Amino acid sequence: MTRHKLPATVIAIGLVSFLNDLASEMVTPFIPILIATVLGAGPVILGLVEGVADAAASFLKLWAGRYSDGKRGRRKRLMVFGYALSNLARPLLGLVSSWGALLLLRSLDRAGKGLRDAPRDALLGDSAHPEIYGLAYGFHRAMDNGGALGGTLLAIAALSWLHWSVSEVILWSAVPGALVLLVLIFGVREPPRLEVEIERLRAPLAWSLLSLNMRRYLWVLVLFTFARASETFILLRGNELGMSLVQVLLLWATLNVSKSATSLLGGRMADAFGMRRVTIISWLGYAVSFVLLGLVEHGDALWIVTVLYGLLIGLGEGSERALISLYADERERGTAFGWYHLAVGMSVIPAGVLFGAVWHYWNANTAFLFAGALALLCVLLLRFWSFRNLSIGGK
Repeated sequence: MTRHKLPATVIAIGLVSFLNDLASEMVTPFIPILIATVLGAGPVILGLVEGVADAAASFLKLWAGRYSDGKRGRRKRLMVFGYALSNLARPLLGLVSSWGALLLLRSLDRAGKGLRDAPRDALLGDSAHPEIYGLAYGFHRAMDNGGALGGTLLAIAALSWLHWSVSEVILWSAVPGALVLLVLIFGVREPPRLEVEIERLRAPLAWSLLSLNMRRYLWVLVLFTFARASETFILLRGNELGMSLVQVLLLWATLNVSKSATSLLGGRMADAFGMRRVTIISWLGYAVSFVLLGLVEHGDALWIVTVLYGLLIGLGEGSERALISLYADERERGTAFGWYHLAVGMSVIPAGVLFGAVWHYWNANTAFLFAGALALLCVLLLRFWSFRNLSIGGK
């Protein structure tokens, strides 16, 4: 048992993520509905909105991570700007009357995410002792998933019991959004760093100058992103199998419950048995789950496999990021997280298109089986190619 406990800053960052996801999930599920009903647009506009927003956010993540490796105070400052921008723009989506306005606000929302994600993940690593990196990142992922669950349930309750309109639900997301900034400003403290040395030795932005272990791991993560299709495809499969809108939303909530239930356990396991081992177990669980999703033909079976998927993928969410903190040099931690978010973010769009194309030209079963097979390949690469020279924390 480690004698190190979660620092107050790690707990505060977890609460910030909980509240932000609470606000986000009161809005995000309704974006396709706004486009289809209020704006009278179709899937092409949805793809344009999400694609432009995600691409902008991905490049900002690299810049923000690099910039945050400078003087003390930059990580928190970027987090404040990022969370403020998202939580100012997101509630205004309830007032849009054109897809151009929706594109602008959604881009501002995702730009806020781009500014905050890499500095936040780096600050978690700065604040926690290396012996509890798994616990720190696992706790953060548990809070993140818990907020997503809470936001979905709040949206369902507001629609079903309070009979609010979609626009009203979106506007009320401003309340948890305001709490995000209060907790961040007064609860998060950036620990002291050797400012002169870090400023002088700050990691170059060039990809080739990242450590070899870091580059290998990021390449495998990019490939795994092509296997890790958007979880909304699980909801689409539920719709195909005849689930109602409420059932689909509840399936989404169940998925978040499952991931949150094992995130903290996965973090503790990573600290005890090795972060790479837990990541491999989680990725292997992902592969098995997607193979099973490829065999599902009934709604009841989809519920069971979705719960299994959530439990297994939740185990590795923290260790996947903790590996970056563990193996990145101190001078490159923010930059490394910037490359991580950029690589994953830029891979999401072609990965979604590829998965959707296989679904469209063959069927859903083939798409899920393809993703499962690709995930198995990534497990082998992580085991035998990435991180050859491991210290005890990686195992």
